[in-house]
Amino acid sequence: MADTLLLEVGAMLAVVALCGLLARRVGLSVIPFYIVAGIVCSPFVVGRLGLPYVQETEFVTIGAELGIVFLLFFLGLEFNLDRLLESRERISAVGLIDLGINFPVGFALGYLFFQDFVAATLMAGIIYISSSAIITKSLLDLGWIANEEADPMLGTLVFEDLFIAVYLAVISAVVLGGGDLAEAVRPVGIAVGFILVLLLLVQFGNALFERALDTGSREFFVLRAVGITVVVAGAALAVGVSEAVAAFFVGMAFSSTSHVHDLETRLEPVRDLFAAVFFFWIGLITDPLLIGGVAGLLAAAVVISTPSKLLSGYWSGRIYELSHTRSVRVGAGMVTRGEFSLIIATVAAASADPVVAETVPAFAVGYVLAMSILGTVLMQYSGVLDGLIPDRTGQPTPTD
Repeated sequence: MADTLLLEVGAMLAVVALCGLLARRVGLSVIPFYIVAGIVCSPFVVGRLGLPYVQETEFVTIGAELGIVFLLFFLGLEFNLDRLLESRERISAVGLIDLGINFPVGFALGYLFFQDFVAATLMAGIIYISSSAIITKSLLDLGWIANEEADPMLGTLVFEDLFIAVYLAVISAVVLGGGDLAEAVRPVGIAVGFILVLLLLVQFGNALFERALDTGSREFFVLRAVGITVVVAGAALAVGVSEAVAAFFVGMAFSSTSHVHDLETRLEPVRDLFAAVFFFWIGLITDPLLIGGVAGLLAAAVVISTPSKLLSGYWSGRIYELSHTRSVRVGAGMVTRGEFSLIIATVAAASADPVVAETVPAFAVGYVLAMSILGTVLMQYSGVLDGLIPDRTGQPTPTD
């Protein structure tokens, strides 16, 4: 059995390596290739043809979680606490715009389809939350991470990640507790308390994190950085807080040390390896037949929520006083959905309502697949999108 699993893992890594080669040859983002490869290698495609397939083993699942952790860790490295506090008014503004536009869109669509408040709230979360992991990867791949448009995108992601930590605690308690809001008080309190502890560590733990990485050994440096990050992320997950949010704060804590450059250069291969597993995993759990059953809802969601994210992202760019072109890039970048939508889908799968338990997860997987591919393509070809969207703001446009 162990030999077979090792062979499957080897096949998976060989496939993602070929995806990287193919993406480079055709000049496209590698993310859609990873996802499509996962679909093809899954039991739902080649498995149904009677061919060998890659199973969703514990290694793949843990590898996918590590992909989320390291992508968000790198996001935190770009966002120290001082910068976060300095930009708190803008972050609040763009976050509330994003929430105020996209959450109601998802809720309205969900209520129209299910005629149920809890199901509509689940749909609202799935449609509202962008993918911090995929967007961060795309920013790095495209070289936008140091550009002006990265600021409103990262600010919006910070707001979303903090909001979703509380949202997940509430909606999990409501779904698992049979709709009892009182059941949500304890997990929300734990989530908020854990986040406050992380904030205190970020604010006052600079010397601690500095000493933790103060070693002349490259091996020990990597082991310490990875160990601290994964332990904190795992502890967060154990108490009901997103591991992505925790990893973001750990990255933010390390961002104030003198080791940022070494962290980026030495952990980049680790990040890219597990990020590839994460994107492959998205495809691996995607059953095309189930997606076909929610094709109408899925099509409506894509058609309605893509413009809403473009609008909120563009508006966010203007709040940061960016040019029309850079604001379009912000809008295009925020279209992508991913890991958090899938986490919400696992909550929906535990619903006592069989329709919600079956339909919402199937929708979420198809929606993430569609929006992750669409979002990365829109980012890569934002120049074309810029030409299709006229600048009607009446504001002067700085030179890009």
